Amino acid sequence: MSSELVNTAILARLSFYHLNVMVELYRRMGSATAIIEQRDELSQLFPGLPRRVYDDLRDIDGMRQRAEEELAYDEAHGIRVVCLNDDDYPKRLKQCPDAPLMLFYKGTANLDSRHVISIVGTRRNTRYGEDLIRHFVADLRVLCPDVLIVSGLAYGIDVLAHRNALANGMDTVAVLAQGLDTLYPPSHRDTANEMVRHGGLITEYMTHTKIEKLNFVRRNRITAGLCDATILVESAEKGGGLITTRIAREYHRDVFAFPGPVNAPASVGCNNLIRDCGAGLITSAEDFVNAMGWQDEQVLERARQDGIARDLFPSLTADEQKVVALLRQNNDLRSDTISTQLRLPIGATIALLLQLEMKGVVKAYAGGTYHLL
Repeated sequence: MSSELVNTAILARLSFYHLNVMVELYRRMGSATAIIEQRDELSQLFPGLPRRVYDDLRDIDGMRQRAEEELAYDEAHGIRVVCLNDDDYPKRLKQCPDAPLMLFYKGTANLDSRHVISIVGTRRNTRYGEDLIRHFVADLRVLCPDVLIVSGLAYGIDVLAHRNALANGMDTVAVLAQGLDTLYPPSHRDTANEMVRHGGLITEYMTHTKIEKLNFVRRNRITAGLCDATILVESAEKGGGLITTRIAREYHRDVFAFPGPVNAPASVGCNNLIRDCGAGLITSAEDFVNAMGWQDEQVLERARQDGIARDLFPSLTADEQKVVALLRQNNDLRSDTISTQLRLPIGATIALLLQLEMKGVVKAYAGGTYHLL
């Protein structure tokens, strides 16, 4: 391994405490090696640097072995190490003033894909948010198939974005808040394994990094910086998704949000963001693609002809369409309620709901309610 790579790994560890300062030094001096070799002269070269930066740079010998061990682990486990000066460092992220000095990446996706978006939101999503992501990603695949989807592999909106991307044959990348020797949450291991083959996992953290709250906040800047646009699906009044959208705006990237029911706890953040002009309002993939200027008119016209808006279900019987129309007006109804409102026998209603479930139009949930997909 090269001395520059080892030196960059050392500075990457120091940058946890001096992120912007270390990145600025790296950009101005041209390499990690130059910083370390001239560390005794930095006080003359850059008089305004914080005293602690000088002190930490003088005491780096103890970190060299740790850096070498990390890089050996990465090489042995097929982890790609990318430094800020490298040609294959993600171009969008490189533009950010607080870009990580070093990234650890395992996957197959092109991080400089033509179109890259992040989909973020609450860990406590509702069925409404689940439906939004399912339809949005499926329609986006038709309208603009060359999109890379980025999120954080957390519970809720994040993992739904990844799983729907995979289900639609789209690459998807997760930005992690720990090293690639572990995974949080561990219950998402199967999804992560599939993403390595159809997307990837990326982090700025070395192995054996403790999972701490601040790491999740810091990783949000990478989620925003990798992308052309960030989309907020559901969010409470405060949350990590709102942090990501704020950072995206600071990076002069586009931000969009799906509106939700007034005063719905999982939509307050989205509605407030739209109200305060912090995000463009979208209700569909078509809205988003048009706003970004990514539309291909021929593709869009074919999608419309194929019924991308799902306004009609031509394969449904007349009675099935009545059930769909009722659930559109008031979703999540019990079978007996549907039977009463449509004036159909309960046996016939249950048979209709079963047919609709088999066609993928409705889904039965605990408590006997039926949800229109």
